[in-house]
Amino acid sequence: MLTRAHGRTTFQVGPVSGVLRPRMILVGAALLVVTLAPFCYGMTIGSFPISLPGVVRAMFGAGDPGAVYIVRDLRLPRALAGLLAGLAFGMAGAIFQTVTRNPLASPDIVGVNAGAAALVVAGITFGFGSATVLGVIGGLGAGLLVYVLSWRRGTTGYRFILVGVGVAAMCASITDFLMTKAQVFEAQRAMGWLVGSLNDRDWSQVQPLAIVLAVLTPVAVFLGPWARQLQLGDEVALGLGTPVRAAHLALLVTGVGMAAFATASAGPVLFVALVAPQIAQRLTGMAWPPVLVSGLTGSAVILAADVVGRHILPSAQLPVGVVTGALGAPVLLWLLTRR
Repeated sequence: MLTRAHGRTTFQVGPVSGVLRPRMILVGAALLVVTLAPFCYGMTIGSFPISLPGVVRAMFGAGDPGAVYIVRDLRLPRALAGLLAGLAFGMAGAIFQTVTRNPLASPDIVGVNAGAAALVVAGITFGFGSATVLGVIGGLGAGLLVYVLSWRRGTTGYRFILVGVGVAAMCASITDFLMTKAQVFEAQRAMGWLVGSLNDRDWSQVQPLAIVLAVLTPVAVFLGPWARQLQLGDEVALGLGTPVRAAHLALLVTGVGMAAFATASAGPVLFVALVAPQIAQRLTGMAWPPVLVSGLTGSAVILAADVVGRHILPSAQLPVGVVTGALGAPVLLWLLTRR
């Protein structure tokens, strides 16, 4: 049932009710189209060009067997890794920025990506574990460490960010030390992962991230009301009946989980989690970064950056993290000047 009152349209379907926001729906639909464009185009380019109809046929197992192999086993996992990693980074950034009430909060600023990178480089240097598993453990461990160190009868946004910056610096120092101890070929392999890249992605990196997003995305949407109440401040949220400590913990665990698995899948792609929520918030005109729209924005940013990187240096395939870093650094400076 739809109801129009006080300039807002509300809906109710059984026990579920909410505010219908047409602008958010239109922006989400537009971003879906914008995301699908580089997703599809990226599978047509390469050393063996394939037309878009040929890509569609190959995805369903029809057409030339060579094209089927290239699309299904090489290009589709790469495109899906970019799509899902962008979705995860965007939603994680929106959660962090909403909970801390600070646009500078993102997994790559507060140490989640740095923790994943440190453990992955340790595994490459000393020859243990897989990058995917180590990235998840390192990201989750760094997020837990930041939460514990910032806890003083609760946690505040600025304390969480400052502790996160310290943990990120510590993990970066560990990574630099490990790079000096690694052999040349190990250092080259580690550097290729550290910049964030979709090159050589396969289904083993895509499947865990897809499963985690299938679980955590509904959780993030379900926790949305708590996140919006936390935007008003802990005292006001507590007065509205929000379990503040439980809400902080649940939201941060959800965001850290998304960021950790995305980092394990695509590497620590810089600034996507920082930039995507800010773009989504301004496109929708909301007072907070919308989670799903931020995820779509993150997917569009990564996939577009991947296409740009492949065209700038076609023979070398510039890593996507280099392109997003060039885009995100000016945005970070702009946010710092505004704060």
